[in-house]
Amino acid sequence: MKLVALAAIVAALLVPSALAATPTLTGTVGPGFTITLKKGTAKVTKLKAGAYVIKVSDKSSIHNFRLKGPGVNKATTVGGTGTSTWKVTLKKGKYTFVCDPHASIMKGSFTVS
Repeated sequence: MKLVALAAIVAALLVPSALAATPTLTGTVGPGFTITLKKGTAKVTKLKAGAYVIKVSDKSSIHNFRLKGPGVNKATTVGGTGTSTWKVTLKKGKYTFVCDPHASIMKGSFTVS
């Protein structure tokens, strides 16, 4: 019984450190006609392949934030607002992020190597 409790404590200690090691990207859409993806304060243009946490802040009910690329197609809803958190694995290739209703003017892209 003590061994099981010890294993649970060790697992609880390891999980937060594993999540902390995963790079976090921040996506923002709205409230105006803007869409961005940043790592810290820098706009994302290139990333290394691997696991990422993406926190999306959807600030307008007329927009959404969609991320598409090799093996990834995630989106917030048009009409909804708030924060979404996605865990994704980015593979080599080109990724785009867009607002679906305004894709011609609200878009961006980056490459993963």
